[in-house]
Amino acid sequence: MCELFGVSAPSDFTANDYLTAFYRRSENHPHGWGLACASRSGVQIEKESVKASDSNYLRERLSQPVTSKILLAHIRYATIGNVAYQNCHPFSGTDSTGRRWTLVHNGTIFDYPPLSSYLKTQNGDTDSERVFLYLLDRLNAAQRQKREQGERLRFEERFRLFDGIISDMAKGNKLNLLFTDGKYLFVHTNCRGTLHVLHKDGTTLVATKPLTDEAWQPVPMNRLQAYCRGKLLLTGGDHGNEYIESEEAMQLLYRIFANL
Repeated sequence: MCELFGVSAPSDFTANDYLTAFYRRSENHPHGWGLACASRSGVQIEKESVKASDSNYLRERLSQPVTSKILLAHIRYATIGNVAYQNCHPFSGTDSTGRRWTLVHNGTIFDYPPLSSYLKTQNGDTDSERVFLYLLDRLNAAQRQKREQGERLRFEERFRLFDGIISDMAKGNKLNLLFTDGKYLFVHTNCRGTLHVLHKDGTTLVATKPLTDEAWQPVPMNRLQAYCRGKLLLTGGDHGNEYIESEEAMQLLYRIFANL
């Protein structure tokens, strides 16, 4: 499976030490790396379909300060989708209001029919990209409905929309997600022990596994969280759809591999 790293900070946070520790883990996740840094001018996304530890570009990138209030990083172990640039995370796109969204995913969608319609339109062939496209389309539909009423979709309404979608999608699927609109960082896990959080000097850091010997704690299970400038703003209800790896699920995954 893949690994994730994210930052929500009250001011520009220099993440080099954490990123260096994170990308070292690419020996077991060799199928690509990605980095997204948000700023006032937008989101800068860098990624390659090579092992992070083999990337001269990434080595040079980390030799300079990597600083942002919102940051997402990813290392990929391909389960669904070939080893290719278009399958590397993060995935990013703009909603109908011009807001830019960026997402990284660790997990596998074994069965969720609403994603099937994106098989012919997505750029790559990962389930993660389909998750992103579906979330964006559902958001745009909700925003369109609000515009027809002469209103705007508020942050709390966006959160409830995502909370409902993710709660439903998590049934039978592994769904570890970090996604952002450049202001808010949304966090979700439904697989025990596979996402951890560190609160440090007003900054929140999230990673698949602890990256340092600091006081990392498991992210609360089965509930969407939203952070802004390092502070927890909203937490969804416990949807109860914990993913537990089973022999049946692994056999299905092997069949998916066989059809790639």
